[in-house]
Amino acid sequence: MKKAMLMAVAILFSAATVFATNGTNPVSDTTKTKKVKPVKVQYTCTMHPEVLSDKPGKCPKCGMALVKKEPAKKKAETMKM
Repeated sequence: MKKAMLMAVAILFSAATVFATNGTNPVSDTTKTKKVKPVKVQYTCTMHPEVLSDKPGKCPKCGMALVKKEPAKKKAETMKM
């Protein structure tokens, strides 16, 4: 008799857990994901870093090809002893 009661309680608990989610599946919910902004690519001259462009081309000062500007890297923190 105790085994039957334990089985009934276990079944009721698992059924209550399934119905408590209201039919939503949090794993497959992709509507609330954050949108990533596209990174703006800039082109610059290697000899004249003040020349910036949003598309590839030639430097107006020297005629060299503009190259993609790499994003600034964070400086490593120095450890003081």
